[in-house]
Amino acid sequence: MELDDSTVNDLVALGLSRYEARVYLTLVRREAYTAAEVARAAGVPRQRVYDVLDALVRRQLTVQRPGRVATFSAVPPDSAVARLMALQRESMDRLDHVSAALAAALAPIWSDGRTHTDPLDYIEVLREPKAIAERFASIQRQAAHELLTFCKPPFVAPAANSEGIKAVRRLRRAGGTARAVYTHDALSGTEVLENVRRFGEAGEDSRFAPTLPLKLVIADAAQVLCDMPDPVAGSAATTALYIEHPALAICLKLAFQTVWDQAEAIPHSPECH
Repeated sequence: MELDDSTVNDLVALGLSRYEARVYLTLVRREAYTAAEVARAAGVPRQRVYDVLDALVRRQLTVQRPGRVATFSAVPPDSAVARLMALQRESMDRLDHVSAALAAALAPIWSDGRTHTDPLDYIEVLREPKAIAERFASIQRQAAHELLTFCKPPFVAPAANSEGIKAVRRLRRAGGTARAVYTHDALSGTEVLENVRRFGEAGEDSRFAPTLPLKLVIADAAQVLCDMPDPVAGSAATTALYIEHPALAICLKLAFQTVWDQAEAIPHSPECH
């Protein structure tokens, strides 16, 4: 059986990454493969295949058999497809919950905006990159329990972002949480990967997603900083919103969690060490 693009694409549509799809389609060819064998047969880099196999085992699409050299086998295709469909339904259920909660939280804000002409004192509109960077630094300094971030270029903070490193260390010492989701594009940027490594050493948990809807920072389920790219001017013009509104922050936290659950851990590749 060849690894034709249409079959790989079908599995990707059901929630697998392309590497996961290629490895599963290779595993169904015979009873068992070692990690090295399946990496060669599927055309997956050796340093990535262990993460891919771990992901397939966690999703109950692959079975690992211990031994002097561990081997891996695919579960029957009908069971695998049923499992993927169940995971997709679970994801849709979470998104339904998030969208309903978000609509409920935004409805009173929208209604207030129809009846009041004065600016909303809990919303700050930022258009200058310097002002956005300063507000970002301020949120990092103020975070007391939790800092959640969608990271995508272009970045407004200094490359080193020492303010963020200090915030992550302080949060983790206090038993708090610091999580960030980066786009896959970051894997090809040496400077960004170095920053991911430095934040990881400070205590930040990070994952990667193919795309992110926007840049976002949520602090303590109360403060939100997000960008609003100009749909006409594109990335050349951006407006950022700083919002102190717990209800909205909690809804966006649910959205963050959905993306986090579907994102991948940092690949074990030489560039990440």
